[in-house]
Amino acid sequence: MDDQVLEKIYLENLDERIIQYLAEKEQVPMEKATRIYYSSKLSNKIYNGNNDIQYLDCKVLYEILKETEPELFLRL
Repeated sequence: MDDQVLEKIYLENLDERIIQYLAEKEQVPMEKATRIYYSSKLSNKIYNGNNDIQYLDCKVLYEILKETEPELFLRL
């Protein structure tokens, strides 16, 4: 496998881990956690690799999401 394929797999797994952790912490269904995550600016930053943010732990990324985009959590 080349580096691009590995990076894509890594990002897909990271998305899943963030969504699962978000669902657990906020006690919401996976569907709602998925909508929150994919409607966030953070998900775009991770996808685009801004400042290598995609290499942070999913728990740290959840905290960043909660702090920087609190409006997404008002809908819970």
